[in-house]
Amino acid sequence: MSTNSVADRLPFGAGAGAGIGAYLLGYLITYVWQSGSVAERLQGYNLITELLGGEPIAVWQGVGWLFYNAHFVSVRIDAFGGTQSQNFIAGSDGGSLALLYAIPIVLLLAAGLLTARVADAAEPAEGAIAGAAIAIGYAPLAVIGRFLFSYEGAAAPDLVTAILLAGLVYPLVLGAIGGTAGSLVGK
Repeated sequence: MSTNSVADRLPFGAGAGAGIGAYLLGYLITYVWQSGSVAERLQGYNLITELLGGEPIAVWQGVGWLFYNAHFVSVRIDAFGGTQSQNFIAGSDGGSLALLYAIPIVLLLAAGLLTARVADAAEPAEGAIAGAAIAIGYAPLAVIGRFLFSYEGAAAPDLVTAILLAGLVYPLVLGAIGGTAGSLVGK
């Protein structure tokens, strides 16, 4: 009699690799697509910051804020004695910026599907478990990225939602859905 626990069925390596790939590719797509417009929007803020003796906000950090906003993680900004939360995508006038929400969704679904296929998941439940394994790679990067995209402690993606939404809910749920689909492909 063999014991086949959930841990035995998890494709740790494939899940971690797919999760890391989804996170990095998501940021890269966001950077390539939005870096020019982020640089343009930061010019005014950076002029004031430099006049006050501070360091300018780097474009790669601003793009990181958009990437976290695409996971519905707000950026917390400490300014003038108060803190405000900002989602730059939701605060925009719509248009192509709203398409940023699709980047993590599509990539995490694809990563879950790929992981289930690599794990040869034959049943939907097996596919869901395999797909959810992408959180192994995605969650640590979501936490690390939250700190990397912090600007002098005054602006950063919200820590709690970065961990819960970007690090856990998104990869677990979307990976499981993609993994379920992956188990059904080729039947």
